Amino acid sequence: MSKPRKKSKKILFILEIVVLLLFIGGLFVYGQISAKLDKIDIQETDLADQDIVTNDQAPQMTGYTTYALFGLDHRSKNEKLNTENSDTIIIASINNDTKAVKLVSVYRDTLLNVKDDTYSKANSAYAFGGPTNAVSMLNTNLDLNITDYVAIDFNALVTVVDCLGGLDIPLSYAEIVHMNNYCVETSEETGKSYTPIELPDPKPEDEEAIVDTYHLNGVQATSYCRIRYTASLDMGRTERQRRVIQMIVDKAKKAGLSTIFDIMDQVFPMVKTSVSKTEILKMIPAMIGYSIDETTGFPNDYKFAQVKGSVIVPTTLESNVLKMHQFLYGDTSYTPTQDVLNRSAQITNIAGGGDVQDTAPAVTDTPNDATDDSYTWQGDTSTDYSSTDTSDDADYSTDTDYDSDYSGDDYSTDTDYSGDDYSTDTDYSGGDSDTDYNDYTDGEDDSENE
Repeated sequence: MSKPRKKSKKILFILEIVVLLLFIGGLFVYGQISAKLDKIDIQETDLADQDIVTNDQAPQMTGYTTYALFGLDHRSKNEKLNTENSDTIIIASINNDTKAVKLVSVYRDTLLNVKDDTYSKANSAYAFGGPTNAVSMLNTNLDLNITDYVAIDFNALVTVVDCLGGLDIPLSYAEIVHMNNYCVETSEETGKSYTPIELPDPKPEDEEAIVDTYHLNGVQATSYCRIRYTASLDMGRTERQRRVIQMIVDKAKKAGLSTIFDIMDQVFPMVKTSVSKTEILKMIPAMIGYSIDETTGFPNDYKFAQVKGSVIVPTTLESNVLKMHQFLYGDTSYTPTQDVLNRSAQITNIAGGGDVQDTAPAVTDTPNDATDDSYTWQGDTSTDYSSTDTSDDADYSTDTDYDSDYSGDDYSTDTDYSGDDYSTDTDYSGGDSDTDYNDYTDGEDDSENE
């Protein structure tokens, strides 16, 4: 009878050893992750404790955690653009119970109150006052109460894609042309190499139709995310960004621990965030369960107007914010606050009411006739309006669903992309030439900064 007892003791001993090894291994992994988190540029002070503006009237969305994600453009080789415009603005909503993530891209040219009744393109808010002001813009215009952000630049995206071994992405003829051109500067800026994709021959009749799936490295995938000269304009650009984010998340979930540690070592030093190390460590065990559920763009309904260049006008801000809350939080009881109603009316007034257009107009040198003294234009004294890049005649005001398989979408135009050359065009991501914002709110002449 003693033999079975000895056998059971031996099994128990082995189990104890296994548990101990797992515990030690877990501590090692935890310690490695904790050490690597020290590489992140964490802004220790919570944004809520600084000058961030939240809308006290806005609903508190219990059961959800919301972050602002910014993709920064501060190209060192172009002094004029070395101001950190946030040309990627994404609102990420996480359902704390289901771990489902929803993403909303705010179109960079959306006309919003970016600071102190200064109405301009949304991407200028970060340059006006960094992440604090950019988050404040989202809160005050969209009835949100975001207190944390994450910001990365070109280098971080290039590196994470390379660490994951690249991405397989379907491309159209037009996208290949523009991506190859963007790659020139992306490569110069990041110091990373790439091989241009050979254009299909003969050129397809429909240049916007998907021609094949290509394996892209970091420089190419980042350049793909920057494309905004195809017929789908910024709506297509933000859809590409969300597609790449989805691919990165999916591939990272399947990656080995060595790959994840490699990403942490190389990418974390390029990340800025207000999320504390303690909070990140708490989130890590649950991250494997996170999944990107749905994505979309904001505004959902819009027109175009000539306001110091072509801007996207929500029609109306009030109705678009209502739809956004329903999308992010499933909140059917939400009603826009008075702050949103006031901004909605002001945006309509600025854009000239009925003068807004279904198609993107050519950029003009003067603001709309609706200009009055109740608000400030970004760059009132600027005389450089070189961003004439949105002259397509296609109507995208109702074509706002870019999240399905875009191989069936029809953005075809008669534009011939094959002759374009952006290798010397240093204004790829934002286009706006009026990127010095120091004195715009007080109307002083900033010509010496041009």
